[in-house]
Amino acid sequence: MRKSILTASFSLLALAGGSAYADILVAIAGPMTGQYASAGDQIRKGAEMAIADINAKGGVLGQKLQLEVGDDACDPKQAVSVANTMVNKQIVFMHGHWCSSSTIPASDVYNESQIPMATVSTNPQVTERGLKNIFRIMGRDDQQGLVAGTFLAEHFKGQKIAVVDDKSAYGKGLADEIAKAMEAKGVKPVLRESITAGEKDYSGLVSKLKSSGVEVMAFGGYHTEVALILRQAQQAGLKLMVMGGDTMTNSELVTAAGPAADNVFFTFAPDPRKNPSAAAVVKKFRDAKVEPEGYVMYAYAAMQLFADAANAAKSTKYKDMEKAMRSGSFDTVIGKLSFDAKGDNKLPGFMVYQWQGGKYDYVKK
Repeated sequence: MRKSILTASFSLLALAGGSAYADILVAIAGPMTGQYASAGDQIRKGAEMAIADINAKGGVLGQKLQLEVGDDACDPKQAVSVANTMVNKQIVFMHGHWCSSSTIPASDVYNESQIPMATVSTNPQVTERGLKNIFRIMGRDDQQGLVAGTFLAEHFKGQKIAVVDDKSAYGKGLADEIAKAMEAKGVKPVLRESITAGEKDYSGLVSKLKSSGVEVMAFGGYHTEVALILRQAQQAGLKLMVMGGDTMTNSELVTAAGPAADNVFFTFAPDPRKNPSAAAVVKKFRDAKVEPEGYVMYAYAAMQLFADAANAAKSTKYKDMEKAMRSGSFDTVIGKLSFDAKGDNKLPGFMVYQWQGGKYDYVKK
């Protein structure tokens, strides 16, 4: 009898010990399938590398990180479903989602369940709703729209400019901000149009652009639509310059648009690949045959943010993490991160880039 009690006690202690040393579950979510899956692939590669590096250094609070991946396909309803699944898995941190239209509804689920999240979604409403669990590691559309609109007004004087969006939370929000910034500089768009994302034929839009004498199109939306519009404009004999936002950082644009991709300007945060303190990580990605473009380094930085905040708080509990993230300053591969009361990055910054010969770089003034 005594032996049975001792065995049972030992089993309970073993279970307790196993629980204490279980992996810490963190997650990413975004378009892992669908037309924007290449962005999801960037996020996955960045997070996986970061977690491997963090675990190689001993993990967080003596425990290893384990990554959960959610696929929302940039669909708001699917994003809510993914969020609920992640809550049930008891993750302690989310980096996601990617499309603002997914991030906004999903963030309500994480907030209710007290799960902190980092995001690159740029629509102002991501942080304007007063949720305490959101930390944006990218800038906002009202910031990049100002940079893009000002650039258009100053660099394409006398040319006819159209402003087009894809009706998404991200696309329409960005296009509105670009148009506002242009008009503040005395330049009124000759056309203000919307398209439906995911269609294959934009010849109707191209015809309107051509008949209106448009030479430059400011576009709020994603790289897949820009590639199609450029190809169809070329077929119609229209040489079109495009100004887009941060989603144009994907080399899939070059594959789909061909040489016409050289006509694309866009706004994005300062290129983390040029950050001297990130050189070793950049080399590690390239040695692994991964070009750390677009959101790769941002996903890496999000996991750094989590690890450093948890270590500073000596806890992964929500209240401790939220306090540490809100009050701290964190060195990451994308630079120093600190957040204002809304959860916005205090040092957002946007630069203007152009694709040339299959690579993007800063526009030389």
